[in-house]
Amino acid sequence: MDLLRTPDERFENLPDFPYEPHYLEIDGIRIHYVDEGPKDAEVILLMHGEPSWSFLYRHMIPILVEAGLRI
Repeated sequence: MDLLRTPDERFENLPDFPYEPHYLEIDGIRIHYVDEGPKDAEVILLMHGEPSWSFLYRHMIPILVEAGLRI
Protein backbone atom coordinates (compact mmCIF):
# COMPACT_ATOMS: atom_id res chain seq x y z
CA MET A 1 0.00 0.00 0.00
CA ASP A 2 1.35 3.43 -0.91
CA LEU A 3 1.18 5.96 1.91
CA LEU A 4 1.76 9.67 1.95
CA ARG A 5 3.37 10.87 5.17
CA THR A 6 3.82 14.45 6.30
CA PRO A 7 7.54 15.22 6.74
CA ASP A 8 8.70 15.22 10.38
CA GLU A 9 9.97 18.81 10.17
CA ARG A 10 6.38 20.04 9.70
CA PHE A 11 5.73 19.07 13.32
CA GLU A 12 8.76 20.85 14.80
CA ASN A 13 8.22 23.88 17.05
CA LEU A 14 4.44 23.64 17.08
CA PRO A 15 2.88 26.29 19.33
CA ASP A 16 1.06 24.84 22.36
CA PHE A 17 2.32 21.30 21.65
CA PRO A 18 5.36 20.64 23.87
CA TYR A 19 5.00 16.85 23.82
CA GLU A 20 7.86 14.57 22.81
CA PRO A 21 6.95 12.40 19.80
CA HIS A 22 6.77 8.61 20.20
CA TYR A 23 6.23 6.14 17.37
CA LEU A 24 5.15 2.56 16.78
CA GLU A 25 5.68 0.79 13.51
CA ILE A 26 3.18 -1.88 12.51
CA ASP A 27 3.39 -3.60 9.13
CA GLY A 28 5.48 -0.73 7.75
CA ILE A 29 3.07 1.96 8.95
CA ARG A 30 4.41 4.47 11.48
CA ILE A 31 1.96 5.59 14.16
CA HIS A 32 2.58 8.60 16.42
CA TYR A 33 1.44 8.68 20.03
CA VAL A 34 1.72 10.96 23.04
CA ASP A 35 2.85 9.45 26.37
CA GLU A 36 2.51 11.90 29.26
CA GLY A 37 1.92 11.52 32.97
CA PRO A 38 3.05 9.08 35.66
CA LYS A 39 4.15 5.74 34.19
CA ASP A 40 2.25 3.78 36.86
CA ALA A 41 -0.98 5.81 36.61
CA GLU A 42 -4.31 4.83 35.13
CA VAL A 43 -4.11 5.18 31.34
CA ILE A 44 -6.54 7.31 29.35
CA LEU A 45 -6.57 6.72 25.60
CA LEU A 46 -7.52 9.81 23.60
CA MET A 47 -8.39 8.81 20.05
CA HIS A 48 -9.03 11.22 17.22
CA GLY A 49 -10.69 10.66 13.89
CA GLU A 50 -9.65 11.56 10.37
CA PRO A 51 -8.66 14.28 9.45
CA SER A 52 -7.79 15.49 12.98
CA TRP A 53 -4.69 14.59 15.00
CA SER A 54 -3.30 14.67 18.56
CA PHE A 55 -2.97 18.47 18.43
CA LEU A 56 -6.72 18.46 19.09
CA TYR A 57 -6.05 17.34 22.69
CA ARG A 58 -3.25 19.81 23.50
CA HIS A 59 -5.32 21.69 26.11
CA MET A 60 -6.80 18.55 27.69
CA ILE A 61 -3.52 16.68 28.20
CA PRO A 62 -2.11 18.91 30.98
CA ILE A 63 -5.42 18.85 32.87
CA LEU A 64 -5.58 15.06 32.77
CA VAL A 65 -1.90 14.68 33.73
CA GLU A 66 -2.40 17.11 36.63
CA ALA A 67 -5.26 14.85 37.77
CA GLY A 68 -2.71 12.01 38.02
CA LEU A 69 -3.58 10.20 34.80
CA ARG A 70 -1.34 8.88 32.05
CA ILE A 71 -2.21 9.95 28.52
